[in-house]
Amino acid sequence: MNFSEFIKKYANHPDYISPTGNELHAKSWQTEAPLRMLLNNLDRRVAENPDELVVYGGTGQAARNPEALLQIIKCLLELDENHSLLVQSGKAVGVVRTHPEAPRVFIANSNLVPVWATWDHFEKLKERGLMMYGQMTAGSWIYIGSQGILQGTFETFAACGAKYFNGELRHKLIVSGGLGGMGGAQPLAATMAGATYLGIDVDPERILKRVESGYLDHISYSYSEAKELVVKAKKLGKAISVGLVADIGDILEQLIIDGITPDIVTDQTSAHDPLFGYVPNGLTLEAARTLRKIAPQKYKDLSMKSMARHVGFMLEMQKLGAVVFDYGNNLREMGFQGGEKGAYNYNGFIPEFIRPLFCEGKGPFRWAALSGDPKDIRVTDEALIEAFPNNLRMITWLQKAQKQVEFQGLPARICWLGMGEREKAGLLFNKLVREGKLKAPIVIGRDHLDCGSVASPNRETEKMLDGSDAVSDWPLLNLMANTGGGATWVSFHHGGGVGMGYSQHAGMVVLADGTKRAENCIQRVLFNDPAMGIYRHNDAGYDIAAENMTTFNLNFK
Repeated sequence: MNFSEFIKKYANHPDYISPTGNELHAKSWQTEAPLRMLLNNLDRRVAENPDELVVYGGTGQAARNPEALLQIIKCLLELDENHSLLVQSGKAVGVVRTHPEAPRVFIANSNLVPVWATWDHFEKLKERGLMMYGQMTAGSWIYIGSQGILQGTFETFAACGAKYFNGELRHKLIVSGGLGGMGGAQPLAATMAGATYLGIDVDPERILKRVESGYLDHISYSYSEAKELVVKAKKLGKAISVGLVADIGDILEQLIIDGITPDIVTDQTSAHDPLFGYVPNGLTLEAARTLRKIAPQKYKDLSMKSMARHVGFMLEMQKLGAVVFDYGNNLREMGFQGGEKGAYNYNGFIPEFIRPLFCEGKGPFRWAALSGDPKDIRVTDEALIEAFPNNLRMITWLQKAQKQVEFQGLPARICWLGMGEREKAGLLFNKLVREGKLKAPIVIGRDHLDCGSVASPNRETEKMLDGSDAVSDWPLLNLMANTGGGATWVSFHHGGGVGMGYSQHAGMVVLADGTKRAENCIQRVLFNDPAMGIYRHNDAGYDIAAENMTTFNLNFK
């Protein structure tokens, strides 16, 4: 198949789809893997808006523009094992000499010198075609649909239940805004954890997409109907999810007026981006699109004020007894800038629920079957259950996921694994490929939201014990460790889910193709990556991390 035929079949803009099976189109699996995952990111079943190459988060792109994407694809098809591709904010800019165990692709997205790291400067560059926003897994080509955040959300809700509700979320109501690429995981995660869920989004298409993918049970255009459904379900202890087409601030206000206090309130709107993400209160979608174009500053001002109002209602819910936490979209900061001075009076989900896991090197470990065959994921699920018989939480999750999670694009899975477990799992997957028990190789990656890969003071590194929240040496060290270890592709981004100026983060993906080369790389990368989490939290003074330094023989003094 020549280049033109490949593009016509797999990348005829805006209709993208990943090749499947075990036939190579590139020169090796090392370049076939990133090629397939890039196209999978843009598959209409996966991406929010493939017309604009947006994968999720309102503006999170996989490539800068269609022309740049074609050049990336061409390079990946032609690249050999002694060279690596350089991708700068979604555009191929060069090929460098490397070696067979080096990363095949080096990606940097949205990175600006700190003083210039603002939305205004970014937008000027973007308008000139010089930059794109990569979010986390959009521009690093390892997004796997809503499942990508599903298990982390499940872990968060379960941890919230354990901390505040004696481990029981039945008869509990969760209310949240946003049902896009990230928020779309919340309804299924909530019902899997046993709760009743009400999600609000102004865009009916987003809600319909979650219903069609099995992540959401009902769509409603009526507040009265949605309220009746969830109040009744909560009383009966039924784990159902309802998506309501409305403005989140309006619904929180109406719930307060009606005397209905949810047990848990959080948010997953695209609040990190006040211009292209959040929709201001009182605007229709069409009016919002128009105002963005003709008066962007007015739009941003309205967004900020709306977010302040939104946060104000969340704070009122907190006073009424709801457990309220930020889910990492920078809503508090935007609300604070919009005039809500008490915006930080509730915590983020990391210090509330997740940091102890980070101290163990745990985080969102994910993998995708390049064969395209769902049976390959079933094989990996069962292999993990057999390999980790004492990890009951993981087993429970995998069994639930097998029954309740529909794949989007290439079949994939995610589960939280820690130090030692990741390496063992990676080597197991490589062995399954070598023995022919999987039909094609597996790629192993993770969210950038991980134990040792992010500096994000309003999310992953909020309220660090030693005050080192904003130190971004750590994600840079993570990038270097995984590059030296031989990840198949690596990335370093700015902004993620919280916006320009608020975070820096590193990503990695490693290939399991059954070879000795892959085994060597897996042993290094899947040791280094979780070890960075333990090193980072040990240095910050966490006792759990210090214990794990000894447990995993990481002491170096």
